[in-house]
Amino acid sequence: MEEPSGSDQANGVPASVRAQLLATEHWSLLASRGSTQSEVLTRISIFLTLVSAGLVSIALVGQATQFSGTFRLFAGILLIVVIVVGILTQVRVSNVSLEDLMYVLAMNRLRAAYVELDPGIAPYLMASPYDDRAGSVQTYFFLGRRRGTTQILGSSMVFIIAVNATLIGLLASSVASELGAVTAAVIAIGAASGLAFFGLSLARGARRYFGLWKTYTPLHPGPAESTPPPAD
Repeated sequence: MEEPSGSDQANGVPASVRAQLLATEHWSLLASRGSTQSEVLTRISIFLTLVSAGLVSIALVGQATQFSGTFRLFAGILLIVVIVVGILTQVRVSNVSLEDLMYVLAMNRLRAAYVELDPGIAPYLMASPYDDRAGSVQTYFFLGRRRGTTQILGSSMVFIIAVNATLIGLLASSVASELGAVTAAVIAIGAASGLAFFGLSLARGARRYFGLWKTYTPLHPGPAESTPPPAD
């Protein structure tokens, strides 16, 4: 029986066996990524259901109590509970966004191994075989080197931040109203509180993302010129 050539095996392992092992790992990563995304979407749905139920409850209790002091106490406590759940959901969504990046980089490494086994498949891969920042951007967005601002603004992370910022603004307005602030001040305090939370949350998310690339060392970096330019 003819022995495999040097190009057909590495470290004594036939190329076909390496391909099977890589494919098994690839499917494992896909399954884990899908489970993680499903879990976080469920968390988001639970949170939004809680927000909806909380606002309906506030309206019903307000009508029943004629918006008395009892209503204001109930509304404040309920808003605090919803905000706490919202912050916890936001933390989970933020963590999952980095976990998803981890899965993308891991699968990019596997594509690099596929290309090593068969260089001829490289032109047919739309996802990147490079496990650096530029490679992750290509895998997330096949049709260009830039991830536009609309993709970022439309993400689950920004959506949850916006909902939490709105709730925090409502709570701040309520507190200001209870302290006797005039209507204009109540609106200004609520808007400033919500916008401050929104901006700080975005800054924290950006700091975590860019901080990761300062400590991460890619195993298969792409050409230097593939470094993605800033988003529009």
